[in-house]
Amino acid sequence: MTTLCIGNNRTEEMVGDLTGMTPLERAFAGCGAQRMLWFAEDGDVLVLPWEPEPAYLAYVTGLTGTRAESLTVVVPPAGPDGEDILTPDRLADPGFRRELRRVLAGRPVGRVLAISPNAAVVDLAAAIGAEDAVPGHAFAAQGGNALVNSKAVFRALAAGAGVPVSPGTVATSPQQVEAAVNGLLEQGHSVMVKVEYQAGGFGNEVLTRAEQVAPAGAQRAVELADADAVAAYVAERWQWLTGGRNQRVVVERYFADAVPLYAEFSVGDGGSVLSGCGEMVMDPVVVGEITPPVTPDAGVRAELVDQAARLCESLRVLGYRGTVSADAFLTPKGELYFSETNGRLTGSTHLHDALFARLVGAEHRADRVILELAGLHVPSFPEAVAAVGRAGLAFDPRTRTGVVFSADFGPADGSVMYCVVAEDAAAARAAESRLLALFAQ
Repeated sequence: MTTLCIGNNRTEEMVGDLTGMTPLERAFAGCGAQRMLWFAEDGDVLVLPWEPEPAYLAYVTGLTGTRAESLTVVVPPAGPDGEDILTPDRLADPGFRRELRRVLAGRPVGRVLAISPNAAVVDLAAAIGAEDAVPGHAFAAQGGNALVNSKAVFRALAAGAGVPVSPGTVATSPQQVEAAVNGLLEQGHSVMVKVEYQAGGFGNEVLTRAEQVAPAGAQRAVELADADAVAAYVAERWQWLTGGRNQRVVVERYFADAVPLYAEFSVGDGGSVLSGCGEMVMDPVVVGEITPPVTPDAGVRAELVDQAARLCESLRVLGYRGTVSADAFLTPKGELYFSETNGRLTGSTHLHDALFARLVGAEHRADRVILELAGLHVPSFPEAVAAVGRAGLAFDPRTRTGVVFSADFGPADGSVMYCVVAEDAAAARAAESRLLALFAQ
């Protein structure tokens, strides 16, 4: 049976109004969509924003063992928003759908794997007679994916499941936001305000009194000396806070120096299965992670997984099927609070479902760590691959250690995302230092 992989990286359920994305953000989204190649197996069909770069395609399939020539890539015509994002109008293009039917003729689709399993994906699947291959298609067709990714809905879901969240509230008016922010500031706390639909910390800001606070998981920190300053901030930022379309605003206490964590599950008809967990790296928004997490002890990790499983069960009962990452943070006092759920293939899914499962191997899951970070600028993707090979740093399938370039962001800014697979965190950092030295100039 064929898997239909759909790289719809960045949808309204993920980041809100797509028209607000900059050209650079769109370019990054298009590059990120190419990571669907890590999930592809022989004979699969991929729908991508644009054709994969040949060097990246050869590199990924060379590591996964997938025969590149057996894969079929179908690219819809560019829409009004360009070629970097698979917007609903591109997935609905009649010519594209005819081509997809032609490609799939005589090849039953056993599974539809989309980054964001939303209504547009279900509509496409139904048009090619593969609606039942979308996990949870009935839920997704009715806009369910927006519920799973809403930061406002998350707080209600967590409260109902008895999962701890940071003190705060969901606000629907400027007055409610002001009251919630002032209440926390007057108690001596800093505040995190969150746009309902965004990703990676790009929809978050930290609000504080006169003291200096380093933002983590937010784009910036804003000093607000008094209630008048809060009112002015809310008035100035209201369009941004509501996503430009009257969305809700999350207001909650901000904990400085907290450790950001996640636990990711695959939610199916019979329950939820842990895919893996990790510790995110912020600078100041998410730039990478290390998995499994290194800071929390075994007790905290067990609590992280247990509470995340409760959130997943709530979503399963609603009808969601697919990947869920439950994000949390560990405060300096040892308190664990959850902050959101992400119902989609995340920036971590390829680490667990592809790198650990296909490269490292299940037998090494307990004795390997993966450190992944973005932003390594290289001359070109082929040159970067050649350089790590010459330096003896490339991933070695015999030792199950080494460097893997998980994403090629060359078309966006000339960088790559790198993974270091090692026996422990110290060894990963040592190998990373050697890697960075290769491209220091």
